Amino acid sequence: MARDVLILNGPNLNMLGTRQPEVYGAETLDDVARSCAGLAAELGLTTEFRQTNHEGELVTWVQEARKGAEAIVINPAAYTHTSVALLDALLAFEGVVIEVHISNIHKREAFRHHSYVSSRADAVIAGCGTEGYLLALRRVATLLG
Repeated sequence: MARDVLILNGPNLNMLGTRQPEVYGAETLDDVARSCAGLAAELGLTTEFRQTNHEGELVTWVQEARKGAEAIVINPAAYTHTSVALLDALLAFEGVVIEVHISNIHKREAFRHHSYVSSRADAVIAGCGTEGYLLALRRVATLLG
């Protein structure tokens, strides 16, 4: 039986591949979604891949995940550093949470060094490029057993 993983992406990640490629690389979010779906199938996971530029929508998706997802892989993007609402939603989720950042947020501006999400995450992956999503799925598979 496949285990459901919700992969959530925050603001501006829809511009992946064109926005600051020197920081985020040339892969698009569609490329990442395809890579995740392929690996998930190998790992016995199913994925639903979403992106939004709206904080409230991200919070709603996390709340909805309580009804069926066993794990959330989340790249909250800028909401990492600002959203207590997102943290509160994640605290109500009982499954696995893996936080992913394409860039190493600790090598960037000081305001990016703090993550509200990290205090809830079972693991944090940063600075591995889009490969971080695949590492997150492997960790989910390990944690779900």
